[in-house]
Amino acid sequence: MKTLLAPRRSLSILVRRSCFAFLVSLTVLLISWWTFTILEVNGLNTLKIVSFILFNVLLLPIVLSFWTAVIGFVVQWKGGDPWEVTRTLQNVGSNGSIPSTAVIMPVYNEDPVRVFAGVKATYQDLEETGQLNHFDLYILSDTTDPDIWVREEMAFASLQKEVSHPERLIYRNRRENQDRKIGNIADFCAAWGDRYTYMILFDADSIMSGASLIKLVHLMEQNPNVGIVQAPPFPVNRMTLFGRLYQFAVHAYSVIFFAGLNFWQGGAANYWGHNAIIRIRPFMEHCRLPKLPGKQPLGGSILSHDFVEAAFMRRAGWKVYLATELRGSYEELPSSLIGYAARDRRWCQGNLQHTRLLFTPGLHFVNRVHLLMGVMSYLASPLWLLLLLLTTIEGIREHLGKHAYFAVRSLFPSWQISIQRQAGVLFAVMIGLLLLPKLLSLIYHLRTRQRADGFAGGVKLGLSVLTEMLCSVLLAPNLALLQSRFVISILMGRSAGWDCQDRGDAETSFSEAIRRHWTATLLGVAWSGLLLWTVPKLFWWFAPVLAGFRFAVPLSAWSSRKSLGKRFRKAGLFVIPEEIEPPAVLQRLHETLKAAQEHSWAVTRDGLLKVMEDPKTAGLHLSLLPDAAQPKDPIQQHYLEGLKLKLFRNGAGGLSPLEKRQLLLDPTFVRGLLREREAAQERGVSEIASH
Repeated sequence: MKTLLAPRRSLSILVRRSCFAFLVSLTVLLISWWTFTILEVNGLNTLKIVSFILFNVLLLPIVLSFWTAVIGFVVQWKGGDPWEVTRTLQNVGSNGSIPSTAVIMPVYNEDPVRVFAGVKATYQDLEETGQLNHFDLYILSDTTDPDIWVREEMAFASLQKEVSHPERLIYRNRRENQDRKIGNIADFCAAWGDRYTYMILFDADSIMSGASLIKLVHLMEQNPNVGIVQAPPFPVNRMTLFGRLYQFAVHAYSVIFFAGLNFWQGGAANYWGHNAIIRIRPFMEHCRLPKLPGKQPLGGSILSHDFVEAAFMRRAGWKVYLATELRGSYEELPSSLIGYAARDRRWCQGNLQHTRLLFTPGLHFVNRVHLLMGVMSYLASPLWLLLLLLTTIEGIREHLGKHAYFAVRSLFPSWQISIQRQAGVLFAVMIGLLLLPKLLSLIYHLRTRQRADGFAGGVKLGLSVLTEMLCSVLLAPNLALLQSRFVISILMGRSAGWDCQDRGDAETSFSEAIRRHWTATLLGVAWSGLLLWTVPKLFWWFAPVLAGFRFAVPLSAWSSRKSLGKRFRKAGLFVIPEEIEPPAVLQRLHETLKAAQEHSWAVTRDGLLKVMEDPKTAGLHLSLLPDAAQPKDPIQQHYLEGLKLKLFRNGAGGLSPLEKRQLLLDPTFVRGLLREREAAQERGVSEIASH
């Protein structure tokens, strides 16, 4: 049986990386040299030199992505990568060994209906495989909202009654939300890590088929030198136009991109923080994250932990792979541009923190590339806008300024030479670098009718790709402006915080769109007017970007509409394979979501009031209370007594969420509620008996 341990593969991956580096370097050098020859035609100046430097900084990630896609296309066209990690399972039967494995889902103020529907669907699909006895499912709550917390507990109790083996489900809410998600996972490892060989990490919107979970375990068993295997999470379930647009893009374009990534990164792949299996022991030993010196936003706890954990795992000698051919792994994207940007805000801060880790001793070169590309994915936006600004200034200067035909101490004139044709060709090349990977993806899917039918047929697929290109061109400038604000805000010392993500089909009102995007609109109108007044030819070069700015408000609002998304769906555009033939695990999710609306816990609004009024809920809450026996200091006791007095004088509505949580964390308070309820019932029984 072939495994990834074959020595010849080390040499081969070196050859692959060398060829890839050669192609990227050669392309960057040729385009850079070409750009310089165009810029120097009419003489260099400070603006041109700075623009040239910015252009080259932005060029590298574009070329990296381009050659990754091209190589991935070639690999997939030839039938796939023979060294792809999932191919080590070809000789493994369904009876391969499965050691104890934990599926863990950290949650933070998420909608309990969606969280527990996903857990139930995954549980049922896993049970269908007959291998449930090897898995435990953990809901690791960091929820601070008292109303959501109580609903989580009620949903957990309801789910336990609905499954065949409730002991396989574990729920806990941390008393202190220390170190955010990183601390949540570390807490799991400290409390339960020695019980399991592997953990499969989910996000609150993750869902995975039972067969995929088992394959991930088999992959680890077949490759004992592997520490992490990342399953590609494919987005599903979005109905807004924006959500469907990005959902389609991932399904349509990622196949060749993932294959290209796997080609050159090999066993130094990245880890995306969810939908991945991790070998617990080396993770606990080698992936503890440092506290960065200084304060937030660039100091303190590392927000984007996944890139760093993958780098530390590889540094310790364990391989990290991307299972490009594994299917059955899903997630959900934000439904609107504003929701997408809100998620990006936190990721931006986490990725900028990685600048302080680029030169950490012992990291693999490929992991340093991952960290650098993560940083550039956000720095590129302000740099790109700055490049456009400098180009505008230089264009206006050349158009309005007077050309010096006779330089100092020169007897011959210096004629101004038009570079419009050369610039047009260079512009076309750059557009080709950006769009050709999408066209290659289209060609790959059109190769077989089965793949094209997964996107509603070849014609609809082609129209979807062209429409996605147009929409992306219009949405990209506004997203770049939002990201630029994030970068500037973070560099000025403002932390992103830690909020729950937009995981539903939330629509953006026009008033909200105006509030968020009025600056983009103003910028687009002013920039367009300036160019039309001074250099009309340059306006047409910038037309797509400026249109994106000018129409930012309607684009943001309309793209968040479910009605518009449904119209595109009805027309057969932006369709994904999971909508043509829904897998069983997604069907179970939708059925569970529909049924969950009938549960009383789904409509509970005030968690503290529910605990006070319902003895069953109070008993459940007490049984799940973390650290119930923890002693309290006198000051804390006085504080709690004051909260109780405030509660009974003003009611639950008179307390803040933090005050409600403090009372719900107090086991003495909850026991007191139960005793009072029992005493009231006894008095009622006595009164009835006396009559």
